[in-house]
Amino acid sequence: MTGKHAPRTLRIGTRGSPLALFQANHVADGVAAASNGEIIGEIVTFTTSGDQLTTERLINSGGKGLFTRELDAALSRGEVDLTVHSLKDVPSVLPDGQVFAAFPQREDPREGFLSPHAKNLMELPAGAKVGTASLRREAQTRALRPDVEIVTFRGNVATRMRKLDEGLADATYLAMAGLTRLGLADVATPIPLMDMLPAAAQGIIGVVRREDADADLVAVLDALNHGPTREAAIIERAFLLALDGSCRTPIAAHTFDEGEDWKLAGEVLSMDGTARWNAEGLCRKGASDIQLEALGKEIARIVRRSAGSRMPAFRDEW
Repeated sequence: MTGKHAPRTLRIGTRGSPLALFQANHVADGVAAASNGEIIGEIVTFTTSGDQLTTERLINSGGKGLFTRELDAALSRGEVDLTVHSLKDVPSVLPDGQVFAAFPQREDPREGFLSPHAKNLMELPAGAKVGTASLRREAQTRALRPDVEIVTFRGNVATRMRKLDEGLADATYLAMAGLTRLGLADVATPIPLMDMLPAAAQGIIGVVRREDADADLVAVLDALNHGPTREAAIIERAFLLALDGSCRTPIAAHTFDEGEDWKLAGEVLSMDGTARWNAEGLCRKGASDIQLEALGKEIARIVRRSAGSRMPAFRDEW
């Protein structure tokens, strides 16, 4: 690219929520910087099936793919050139003809606890209502506080904060990554990672392109990659894929920095939180993608064997 022609317009598909728009614009800014202004992002917003689901659980309506289906189709049809997602919302297998283009630097992966009545889950009184639509968060909450009531809480960050203010629940959870990106980190108390292990890839933005994208674009998008974040994404998504992870199973995973190594902690819970199966393992930083995936797969195998037939949401093939 010589800089002697008009800037190229790159159509970036995203959901229309404030957080999704922040993430898409973050990617657009990165593309402009990496291309020295020769590629300019144009944000194209979509209302997904998941956005239209305001009261019901994802488990009852098709799982996490509801947040990506319309974007996936638009990318496949050539209506947009990229899609930008919260990686934890992306199904474990991308549609045919699509690949990940980049993983920008990870934001705070911890869960945030929000309540006008308590600083943390353990301070809530018995019978308090905790709002969440996540089976993982529900199971983890039940494991720690079987005496609280879980109520379904759906919607974007602003919607869930409003529902909390209206007294529909006494407490709820929001990802610290989203709150931080929106300048709202101070409304929540971060929960230590090992006290509530987050969803696989929480805090990571996933940028998806078509496989047939031209070489110039591929090179610019590759410049957006943050090496450690990319490696963590590969490990955690391999864990999820090996368990056939979906919104129908409470699954948590996070890759911890152990100096020269990555440590993956993976966990699966029973629906009611009364049983937990977990494992940890290491691999060297800078390992090949195959080796990174192998760590995720191995920890998944250990967890799966521990759970056995008690977790029917898993697939049986290995």
